[in-house]
Amino acid sequence: MPGERRGELGMASVLRECCSYRTLKRRLPILAWLPLYSVQWLRMDLLAGVTVGLTVVPQALAYAEIAGLPVQYGLYSSFVGCFVYCLLGTSKDITLGPTAIMSLLVSSYAHHDPVYAVLLAFLCGCIQLAMGILHLGFLVDFISYPVIKGFTSSAALTIGFGQVKNILGLHDIPRQFFLEVYYTFYNIGDSRVGDLVLGLLCLSLLVLLKMMKGQLPEKSDRLPLLNRVCYTIVSFTTTARNAVVVVAASLVAYCFESQDRHVFTLTGKTARGLPPFQLPAFSDTASNGTVCFTQIVQNIGAGLAVVPLVGFLESIAIAKAFASQNNYRIDPNQELIAIGSTNILGSFVSSYPVTGSFGRTAVNSQTGVCSPAGGIATGAIVLLSLAFLTPLFFYVPKAALAAVIICAVSTVFDFRIVATLWRVKKLDLLPFLASFLGCFWEIQYGILAGIVLSGIIMLFNIARPETKISDCGTVVVQLQSGLNFPAVEHVRDLLYKQALEASPPRSVILDCLHVSSIDYTTVNGLQELILTFQQQNACLLLCNLRPEILAILTSAQIEGLRHFDSTETALHYLPAADDNHPLDLDECEKPLLGRRF
Repeated sequence: MPGERRGELGMASVLRECCSYRTLKRRLPILAWLPLYSVQWLRMDLLAGVTVGLTVVPQALAYAEIAGLPVQYGLYSSFVGCFVYCLLGTSKDITLGPTAIMSLLVSSYAHHDPVYAVLLAFLCGCIQLAMGILHLGFLVDFISYPVIKGFTSSAALTIGFGQVKNILGLHDIPRQFFLEVYYTFYNIGDSRVGDLVLGLLCLSLLVLLKMMKGQLPEKSDRLPLLNRVCYTIVSFTTTARNAVVVVAASLVAYCFESQDRHVFTLTGKTARGLPPFQLPAFSDTASNGTVCFTQIVQNIGAGLAVVPLVGFLESIAIAKAFASQNNYRIDPNQELIAIGSTNILGSFVSSYPVTGSFGRTAVNSQTGVCSPAGGIATGAIVLLSLAFLTPLFFYVPKAALAAVIICAVSTVFDFRIVATLWRVKKLDLLPFLASFLGCFWEIQYGILAGIVLSGIIMLFNIARPETKISDCGTVVVQLQSGLNFPAVEHVRDLLYKQALEASPPRSVILDCLHVSSIDYTTVNGLQELILTFQQQNACLLLCNLRPEILAILTSAQIEGLRHFDSTETALHYLPAADDNHPLDLDECEKPLLGRRF
């Protein structure tokens, strides 16, 4: 009865904790910042939200092209995250929506089918939400930075070159990277002059506006009114440069089309109005019949692992960067819940998988956003565009959208990373190159190859721990890290070489000062080593054992185990234990020799 009573009290305590206001604030971060909201915050959030909205609309149209979907799906994917993240997100800066890398993944795994893309968003959201609830955000820690840079650089190159065909006005070019490169150059003679000229002009204008943005000085209230007005116009134009360029290119295209001169390749007819709110389709209609849910999941394949993981990885990296820059903290598991909820709800309005956007987050932060409420203004602009502007998207030239994409992904490709890795640690080039080159073939294989190589490098360091060896008449071997099962055979060979192969065999002191963990294989290996040393009339002594390590060894009841508090104590014990090897304290004063075998 007392045990049952304690169990009931424990359950009641857990329930109280789950239902407490503190837990509610952790799961609904809006409750933490909303009481602090002010008119000043509202003004800054509106300005930032409108600016990001003017950036996201042209990007959404362009990213849908990367995903191989009709352009309206880019807009369908751009507004749900703005509202959901306002409730559930822990970063004031980040904006959720379609991105170049996520669109490339959708293109690879959804096979350019809207039904696949929307269902992928739903399944991706379920996986991310479950990971957040189960606190599995730590899984991304197993993907090393070189692997991430290899994947993102490869994706940027793939996406950027994939838009060259739109700059040139080429049609029927395969999407597989190597075939795309071949057929783009093979058909370069069929380029359309109008698309080429417009695309190059848009690229030049975007680069110029970006350079102007970087050269703008800080705004000063001491300037005359006219100067301040001009500064505001230039600042707004450079910040919303994507929208400015796309609108200008669309006006040019409209002028030519109104004269019945088809000079440019246009986006074409776009579905009008807001998307219906409905469950995503769990089956698809194909030419040879109906494709069931199970078959769709099989066709998506590795995308069910790659898309949620890369989506979270991209978003959390951006959120952490801006949280550090602006001096606040984020909760990775709550971010998973926010992204997962966004993808689940987004699938009800025909969204494909979304994540955090670095470019739009940077615009949001630089414009001075004060809370996630800035996303409400961004979402409202996207909804207004869907409701009223979709007929105008007919005149958007594909070359202009291609220029927007190329400029967006140019910042993702980091050509300096190779020199940095070569300078810092050359071995890290292997997972970088495996990920970079593998992703040109298949994205999942590239990421997997990078992760496997990173794991092998990490395991090699565990299996070959660094050691410091000194000769004090007695061999002293100091291990510099944990002694786990991959390293047991290596340490055994080292001790044989240093002591037991000598004539006569020598005693060894194994200094475990830096050993923080051992396992059963290690315990068994030490037991065999101690017995072998005894058979050779030598000693294997252990010193500087941590209490938890000593407790493990003691519980194993190893026969002949001798341990000491310090190396000096062990050295003074040895002459009495073995008269064949006199103690040489002068030799002990020599520096230790660091070796990695």
